[in-house]
Amino acid sequence: MALMKKPLVVIITGPTAVGKTAVSIQTALAANGEIISADSMQIYRHMNIGTAKPSLEEQQGVQHHLLDFLDPAQRFTVADFQQLALEKIREIHQRKALPIVTGGTGLYIHSLLYRLDFTDVEIDSQLRRQLEDEAAAVGAEAMHQRLRLKDPSAAERIHPHNVKRVIRALEVSLHAADGIQDFSRELEINQDYDFRVFVINEERESLYDRINQRVDVMLAQGLEAEVRHLMSLGVDVQLPAMQGVGYKEMIRYIQGKIGYEDAVKMIKRNSRRYAKRQLTWFKKLPQDQWIHLNHDVSREAEVSRTVELILHQLSEPS
Repeated sequence: MALMKKPLVVIITGPTAVGKTAVSIQTALAANGEIISADSMQIYRHMNIGTAKPSLEEQQGVQHHLLDFLDPAQRFTVADFQQLALEKIREIHQRKALPIVTGGTGLYIHSLLYRLDFTDVEIDSQLRRQLEDEAAAVGAEAMHQRLRLKDPSAAERIHPHNVKRVIRALEVSLHAADGIQDFSRELEINQDYDFRVFVINEERESLYDRINQRVDVMLAQGLEAEVRHLMSLGVDVQLPAMQGVGYKEMIRYIQGKIGYEDAVKMIKRNSRRYAKRQLTWFKKLPQDQWIHLNHDVSREAEVSRTVELILHQLSEPS
């Protein structure tokens, strides 16, 4: 008896500024696809420029999900993403369309590829507030040192300046003996779907040039005005949403703590560091196919070639 084919799910990921958005939209147009965003910042309303959120014009009529639907003050966890994304995948398949998961948040992607159960660790809102207050008082480095004493393996995996993840790891370590799970270990792969994972990458120097150029574009488009608008709305600058790269540096400039040129340099530097951490995550993805861009041709040619490669691979059996 022939085995039933598993429903197909495409995942297009890669470091920041590499061109995932354009590739995913063109792939969706060519393959009757709908896009599920796997970006932990593009979920928020009013945060468009600093997150490089695709405009309605850029979306070219392709249906997007989990994009621009939360206020910055609303809490959203990887468990929330996992639940909503799997629901959207089922709905898209029911419409006989192709789900295309696109974004660079590694933990979001892992939550789909692996059977990760997030129900074991209860959320203690009082503890989280205490940890957030402590972080505001003592700073990121001190919190990371506390995590290192409590869960050294988690501290090795989490950047000291990623306060949101440090707090989450501390929260989990105080509730669960195993701490935050190490995704480099053997985990049970989600066998419900035929996942096709494509990691778009390019030479580091070229990628860093793109990152720097993207920051310049964001500034020209009005990143400072966007941050000032969020602050005028009363959005707490300590919220995780406001601690994203581009926002936290601009906040410090607006508050008079650093100069404008220093803020720009920090945004570019922190964006490059973020890309490096993303690539570390992507190297752990199962059955991934890496597509390296050719920076000697035009951006349009790169996108077309990448889409052709993806469509060709999708036509092949897994």
